Parts: sequence; structure tokens; C-alpha cells
Amino acid sequence: MNQVKDRKSELLTKRDELRERLEAIEKDYRQGLDADSGERAVQLENAEVLDGIARAARDELDNIEKELAGLK
Repeated sequence: MNQVKDRKSELLTKRDELRERLEAIEKDYRQGLDADSGERAVQLENAEVLDGIARAARDELDNIEKELAGLK
């Protein structure tokens, strides 16, 4: 029983971290692009990386949600 409680606690912590990460990425997207073309180019490059991170975080979050549902 303690193993289940420990696993659930671990999953809830990870879920919260992933939600915060996704929120930060979404906030970054909402800020839009800089007026400076050089800065805008860097932002567009970073956007590709952020998109990959967000996709991976959403996939992991889905897996955590499924596992949590099975623990209830």
C-alpha cells in the first residue's frame, strides 16, 4: 500500500511540474515576436525547440494521467 501511495505522490509531483512547464511555454508563445529581426530569428529557432519540449511534456502528462487513473 505504501508503494502505491509513494508512486501516486511521485506521479502527482511530476504532473504538477509538467503542467508548470507547459504553462511557461504557452506564456512564452503569448508574448509574441520581437520587433527586431535578429531577435525574432532567434525566437523562431527557439520556438521549434519549445514545440518539441511541449509535445514531449504533453505525451508524458498523458501517460501520467493514465497511470494515475489506474491507481485509484
